[in-house]
Amino acid sequence: MAVRCFSDVAATEDFCELSLPELMCYLEDDRLCAEEEQVFETLLAWIHHDPFSRRGAIHDLFKKVRLRYIHPTYLFQFIANDPLVQSSTLCTEIIDSVRRLMLTASTKCSRELKPLWTTPRRYTCRETLVVVGGRKNNEQTSREALLYDERTHRWQWMAKLPLRLYKAAYVCIHSILYVLGGLSLCMASGDSSVSATVYTLSLKTNQWRTAEPMLEPRYAHQSVSYLHFIFVLGGIGLDKRISQSVERYNSMFNQWEAMASMPTAVLHPAIAASDQRIYVFGGEDAMQNPVRLIQVYHISRNLWSRLETRTVKNVCAPAAVIEEKIYIIGGYTRRMIAYDTKANKFFKCANLKERRMHHSATVINNKLYVTGGRILNGHDVIEDSDCFECYDPKTDVWTSKGSLPYKLFDHGSLPLVCVSNRPNPP
Repeated sequence: MAVRCFSDVAATEDFCELSLPELMCYLEDDRLCAEEEQVFETLLAWIHHDPFSRRGAIHDLFKKVRLRYIHPTYLFQFIANDPLVQSSTLCTEIIDSVRRLMLTASTKCSRELKPLWTTPRRYTCRETLVVVGGRKNNEQTSREALLYDERTHRWQWMAKLPLRLYKAAYVCIHSILYVLGGLSLCMASGDSSVSATVYTLSLKTNQWRTAEPMLEPRYAHQSVSYLHFIFVLGGIGLDKRISQSVERYNSMFNQWEAMASMPTAVLHPAIAASDQRIYVFGGEDAMQNPVRLIQVYHISRNLWSRLETRTVKNVCAPAAVIEEKIYIIGGYTRRMIAYDTKANKFFKCANLKERRMHHSATVINNKLYVTGGRILNGHDVIEDSDCFECYDPKTDVWTSKGSLPYKLFDHGSLPLVCVSNRPNPP
């Protein structure tokens, strides 16, 4: 009961009377129903209840906090500056190790940091699917945000986007949903303007807020997250031309900065990040011709390389990473291929049921979830889709998950972490 109702239990006076071994037992329990920020605040409250005899326990308790799942702003502005943490050389060394890891955009940990960094999320933290924006029922750009409940197989409506955005980009980082840019539409006047605005949504508040705007207004662009960064690539800018520009949002400092431009400007490529690199597969040029090209961006070096290949011919197809393979799903075709980043080889996977484009895909629990899009039927007529499917790479099999509440394309499909007091389904 205590681990499931941790927020209530931690607020009682009896909790502060726990012994150090008892508190350690709670904080390392995978079943603990709490976010890591609350874990840290709880250990602080316990120490401050009897600071003279307990302050020496800060290092042992601090090692029970799963730092990987704490927002960098909270970690480096609040935790790092806490007097108790600063009083411990071992704690400050851990903070410095995390900072170096993030600043170098590396996935390799020091021996001291590895146990903290590689510890998985608690069982009560589960990823759930969120579908946001897009074109709804081929009528108008949608302001809806929907959350899928895996237990009940039902969709829940969340707070609506503040305005309609055509071809915005969508990404999730630190359990926060970001909607970046897009073409802002005024339904009354029919006017449109290219936006640089960034909207964020947290499950804690279920309220949309604005973040630091992008450096350049753009729509039909791509976005991807890696560690504490968000990268925005290409799209169409104010001049109505396809852009090669790249910019990066640093969540540690809440800042955008310009990065090296893509070698070749493409629209509607498949994009994914893996092992310090961003891969841009295919897309189309300004004349709407498919581009048979892989463009690779090395994050820490800020350098691009190009690889021509006949295998790539995707347009309006999403990409998703499972382990060390990048899956490119459809794109005016039924074909799905997996790119092994280590071996530099493509592998054919089970086909989609229809030729699909403008759909969205994401990974939850090492399974690929594909939502909506547009399909080419047997008569080569384009139809909007409410399809909701799941692909298991272990069995190479597609299964239906039912359908979306409405037909949808050009939307975002993302994993968002929520805390539940019930254990995760198997």
